[in-house]
Amino acid sequence: MDKNRSSNPAPTPVQKLERLPDVLARYPVGKSTWWAGIKSGILPTPVKLAGGRCCAWRSEEIDKLIEEAK
Repeated sequence: MDKNRSSNPAPTPVQKLERLPDVLARYPVGKSTWWAGIKSGILPTPVKLAGGRCCAWRSEEIDKLIEEAK
């Protein structure tokens, strides 16, 4: 067995999902403004969760949005 190769694959980064109240706490705009931004394509689209009405956003997309706003 080659000592340079590991039998364990590299760990995958943990993807965190944030619900709307958490997103709006980090990126302070109103709900209507947030949803209008999604509709216009300016803001990231949500990930639909089980149940149909439940959605969340990927934290890395929110991080990127905040960095771009600086």
